[in-house]
Amino acid sequence: MLWIKALHIIAMVTWFAGLFYLPRLYVYHAMTDSTETGDQFKTMERKLFFGITTPGGIITLGSGLWLWLGHGISGGWLHAKLVLVVILVGFHFLCGKYLFDFKHDHNQHGHKFYRWFNEVPTLILIVVVALVVFKPF
Repeated sequence: MLWIKALHIIAMVTWFAGLFYLPRLYVYHAMTDSTETGDQFKTMERKLFFGITTPGGIITLGSGLWLWLGHGISGGWLHAKLVLVVILVGFHFLCGKYLFDFKHDHNQHGHKFYRWFNEVPTLILIVVVALVVFKPF
């Protein structure tokens, strides 16, 4: 099970790397008026979302489920963590929606929105790590 736990942590780091960087790309993409630069951002966003972020998320969820079923971990802290994971999955899908909005030139938000949007995974990560380490309830 330690290998699965290691895989879970590595995949989680990969997933979060994408969730941190993708909204940052959206900030810069929303600021550009150049078609050529916009096309470069579209390529970067697509590769990041489908090549790194989504596989990292799938492996994180799969290995987390394996650990949960294998260890039978329980407690209030885990329920709180799972709620945050569900919110994070929703954030991931919202990133995908914004990816398609940019792809089809239908972005409705400015760079300031994406700057605030970029802070969501940071807050979730802080709380999840605290829950896992301290198991407060």
